[in-house]
Amino acid sequence: MIHRCRFLLSLAVSITLATSLQAEGTVKIVLVAGQVKEVDKVGHHDYLGGCRLMQVLLKQTPGVEAVLVEKEWPADESVFDDAASVVFYTDGGGKQVYLATPEHVALVQKLADGKTGLVNIHQAVEFTPEFAKQSADWTGGVYNALSTRGHWDSVHDKFPEHPIMRGVTPWKINDGWLNHLKFPAGMKGITPLVWSGKEALGSPEGGDKDIVSWTFDRASGGRSFSFSGLDAHHAWELDGMRKLVINGILWSAGVEIPAGGAKCDADKALVDSFLTPRTAPPPKKPKAAVK
Repeated sequence: MIHRCRFLLSLAVSITLATSLQAEGTVKIVLVAGQVKEVDKVGHHDYLGGCRLMQVLLKQTPGVEAVLVEKEWPADESVFDDAASVVFYTDGGGKQVYLATPEHVALVQKLADGKTGLVNIHQAVEFTPEFAKQSADWTGGVYNALSTRGHWDSVHDKFPEHPIMRGVTPWKINDGWLNHLKFPAGMKGITPLVWSGKEALGSPEGGDKDIVSWTFDRASGGRSFSFSGLDAHHAWELDGMRKLVINGILWSAGVEIPAGGAKCDADKALVDSFLTPRTAPPPKKPKAAVK
């Protein structure tokens, strides 16, 4: 009986230690979803649907814990504790809730200073002039008066050598892009990954002005990844684009990207299953004929 008790105690200790070690090895990634407009086309700026899908895709990598913040900012800020990376998929131009108060800004600054990975997707790359310094320090790029945005067709089939590009296959899309951002002198800390512009389309020949995805090795030692596409939810159906984003998030968290890229399998049915229900906007009135 004594031996059995000792055995059970030893087994319990072993399980506790194993669980503890597993927890210590877990890579925690926090996904912050921006507010989704109730009246809009289904799939447009579906930040919540995109974050819910990312949560599933990231969990395809063993040891990754993806935590979802559904409404722009957590009620309990301890969710950011021990995060290896924080992803912001939100509106921009001053609508980011993480820039709404000095306390929020200070918390993100603390994450940046503590080497937490920072990811900004779609309009989240656009900081207002008031926060140009934070934009430069956190993302490496600054959206300013010379920056542009719009929708156009682009083909993406030329990629640089970088861990994030492992396993990324070519894709073509008509997406909503933000480009012509200002980057630091000499592109210090910046690695361009994807380009898109109305003239050069998706070619790297568009130069620095056409950069729409990039990494930034921050002075603190932390990693940042930005991607200004993903205007519409259906873009997640594209294998290459999906691999780019998931690889980028994992890279920002310090995860080694395998030769074929991170596993992020999804089909149209899975992608569509995360669409947020919306109320259709009223039809546009036809323009009056010019007399």
